[in-house]
Amino acid sequence: MKLTILGSGSPEAYERRASSGYLIEVGSDRILFDCGGGVFDNLLLSQRFPSFITHIVFSHLHSDHMMDYARLVHASWDEGGKPIKVFGPPPIKTITEGYFGSDGVLAHDLRARTELPQSQEVWRSRGGVMPRPWPAPEVEEIISGDTIEGNGWRIQSCNAPHAQPFLECMAFALTHQGKKFVYSGDAGLCSEIETLAKNANLLLHWCYRLDGEVVSPEMALAAPTPMEIGEMAKRAGVRSLILTHFRKHMDDPAHHDNAIKRASDAFGKTIAIAEDLQQIEI
Repeated sequence: MKLTILGSGSPEAYERRASSGYLIEVGSDRILFDCGGGVFDNLLLSQRFPSFITHIVFSHLHSDHMMDYARLVHASWDEGGKPIKVFGPPPIKTITEGYFGSDGVLAHDLRARTELPQSQEVWRSRGGVMPRPWPAPEVEEIISGDTIEGNGWRIQSCNAPHAQPFLECMAFALTHQGKKFVYSGDAGLCSEIETLAKNANLLLHWCYRLDGEVVSPEMALAAPTPMEIGEMAKRAGVRSLILTHFRKHMDDPAHHDNAIKRASDAFGKTIAIAEDLQQIEI
């Protein structure tokens, strides 16, 4: 398995980090966990085209985890790619229909691209045939506890405490040929994620605040510090830990060093901070 970080930032507009997006290449499949703003451009910068993606799996439907969804599906379709398999919490079907349905926000664009003679000519020049169907991602809604089966791989989900009751939020463990990758999504600490992460080769965990930051009790529960994440990873027997989802005020060398020290002291192993376009073999 290979992980490519396509977005390691937060909802904040920030030139150094796109919002959440993590690509796993496993066998013949390319699974994108979340698709926040800037992920599309970083996919291209990583020398991959939209039709390269076979699956999209959403941890939750905050905008910074799905803002580039329509753009990616549309661009893959325009390349003649196969329909992308999409998994996510409700209402991802309604959202998808709202983009690509007959009355969706892209309906006027899609009618023009499929019915205008000049657009049809361009499509045929690329090797396309008429009539040209509209984008049709294969969408399946999932909730915490559901599993996804693929070509020799399996994804197990669990609850991730974050934005309930407004949003269903999940963490995921992907297993393949004895290797295990765990993505926390946006999550406070909980026994479900600790169990999910047991003996993981790599845990990718959101880090939305630093040790020593004064926050409300609610935020303290929702956003663990680097030290707390390191402690959890140690209890779970994780082999490697990467912190991600960094905010602008956290993103300087001094804060990086502090986060790495706090987390690694608790974890007992070296940890890393995610960087856009970074690639990791698992």
